[in-house]
Amino acid sequence: MNIKEMARSAKKAALELAAASAELKNDALQKTAQALLENTAAIIKANEADLARSKKANLAKPLLERLKFDEGKIRDVTDGIESLIRLPEPVGQSLSVTELDRGLELHKVSCPIGVIGVIFESRPDALVQISTLCLKSGNAVILKGGSEAAETNKILAEIISQSAIKAGIPSGWLQLVETREDVNEMLKMDEYIDLMIPRGSNAFVKYIMDNSNIPVLGHSDGICHTYVHSDADIEMAIKVIIDAKTQYSAACNATETILVNKNIANKFLPLLKQRLEEVNVELFGCKGTLEIIDIKPVPADNWAKEYLDRKVSVKIVTGDNEAIDHINTYGSGHTDAIITADKATAQKFMNLVDSGSTFWNCSTRFSDGFRYGFGAEVGISTSKIHSRGPVGLEGLLIYKYMLTGNGHIVADYAGKKKSFTHVKIK
Repeated sequence: MNIKEMARSAKKAALELAAASAELKNDALQKTAQALLENTAAIIKANEADLARSKKANLAKPLLERLKFDEGKIRDVTDGIESLIRLPEPVGQSLSVTELDRGLELHKVSCPIGVIGVIFESRPDALVQISTLCLKSGNAVILKGGSEAAETNKILAEIISQSAIKAGIPSGWLQLVETREDVNEMLKMDEYIDLMIPRGSNAFVKYIMDNSNIPVLGHSDGICHTYVHSDADIEMAIKVIIDAKTQYSAACNATETILVNKNIANKFLPLLKQRLEEVNVELFGCKGTLEIIDIKPVPADNWAKEYLDRKVSVKIVTGDNEAIDHINTYGSGHTDAIITADKATAQKFMNLVDSGSTFWNCSTRFSDGFRYGFGAEVGISTSKIHSRGPVGLEGLLIYKYMLTGNGHIVADYAGKKKSFTHVKIK
């Protein structure tokens, strides 16, 4: 089946899936979770083949970490599916009701977007999260994963697709494409694909936007910051930063730059260096930082560096405004945090930093669809269209207007026989 046939099949399935009941979709999800657990050994075998091939190709360590899909990660994704099942049915919900006139009611109702095209990195868990979120929200999906994960993606897509079809979901709802040529063809499929979600670098997202008429929900670099304010609790700051940098360094929500207020720098930086080096984090600093602690300078003065590794940049700032300006200049609009005891300062920071998620006294690693209670996520949007931040079920929905009347005609209103009431009911 070529890409056009795949897209046509997905479009047909999407029209049927939009009307699928909550019970049918949840049953399909339950069967999917069970099938993933039952096929754990086969999935791990496929993943080991991908890992072996990627190691021979000298794939970077952070990417190898993302690629690994072991028993623990399989359990994590099935737990995510169980969480998704427990969420309320998102489709067909009444968002608002307006009485236009007596007996004439306008309902705004949630509905699926249609066919979602997702291009994602070498993370097999992303395939499971994306496809199950699309299923729960009534969308068909066309997936293109990283070539490093080809074997893992193939077996996962087959298990998920067939489990759902056996439950009664229309065939064709999930399609997996494998080549770059397929991606270029996907970009021309605005007749069939309703939304593209590219997960990758800023340059990659921009390429997709520049080469397609399909609306794009961008998920680009995770240049996340943690700003340590002058009145921060030092032990809290160290604890939060260690988690934000090391809990999973290859994640897009890991902190990549630590900003330190100059009034706390002399006291804070030596302890930061000691504690981060104890957990094998390499620090790079600005000129002022290098005068206080013995570390390497930031590579090529690059403050938009996404390490995805146990490395972090450190910069001293003169105050809150410089910290905010730095983040808005070099950040990617992903997730940024402040550590401070002062509520007014925290509020100013969270309001003025132009990112999808802004945090106070907590780790940037909380920026995640599952942790937000969304069940999972298709990505973290750094765009400013209908969805921003972790994109869960809500980000995969749009709405339609449904008008119910009783023989009402526009001529009566144009001729002033009747007048609109426009009473808000909901």
